[in-house]
Amino acid sequence: MYVLKDNFSTYVEGFLGTLQLTFYSSLLALALGFLMASFRVAPVGSLRVFGTVWVTVLRNTPLTLLFFAVLLGLPRFGLVLPFQVFAVLALGCYTSAFICEALRSGINTVPRGQGEAARSLGMNFGQTLHLVVLPQAFRSVIPPVGSTLIALAKNSAIAGAFSVTELLGTYKTINELGYNIVWTFVWIAVGYLIITLAISALFNVLERRYGVAR
Repeated sequence: MYVLKDNFSTYVEGFLGTLQLTFYSSLLALALGFLMASFRVAPVGSLRVFGTVWVTVLRNTPLTLLFFAVLLGLPRFGLVLPFQVFAVLALGCYTSAFICEALRSGINTVPRGQGEAARSLGMNFGQTLHLVVLPQAFRSVIPPVGSTLIALAKNSAIAGAFSVTELLGTYKTINELGYNIVWTFVWIAVGYLIITLAISALFNVLERRYGVAR
């Protein structure tokens, strides 16, 4: 208990850093995931290829390696940004591949007649996808999307190894002060548990309200 009491401000700083990293990375992952899912089912061949390559490369690249590529590689091309921004890019892009595949599986559950009916009303592909298909697809994949974002919150711990202020990184500061390392990690785990339970509760509410009854 003394670990938390004596280092409360350090824990709070790390907790808020992880919360901020998770929030912005989730927004980026959802936006890119929706975009790539649209590309994967687009009638334009080049878009389908781009979406497929995006998902294949990111899903099969270790997240730590992606952090190295983004945080150490992009500055060599003249793109210099705060490490927090690079971490958001790495986490968001990586997670977007999994969001995309979850959404694509949801798109496949939408009856083909829905799209045909939309086209008979004069809608083009973009309108059909974003006004008819994707809203229904998202309703069917709320649980897996929630699980993916929970994994994102836990994956944010990798950012601490790249000078990004986040929860797991606080152990370095506290450990140097001589505190019990077990209790140090216990309170770090509690912080992650709070974030993941909050995400789980949010998606449980969304599922009860918008999910497809089975």
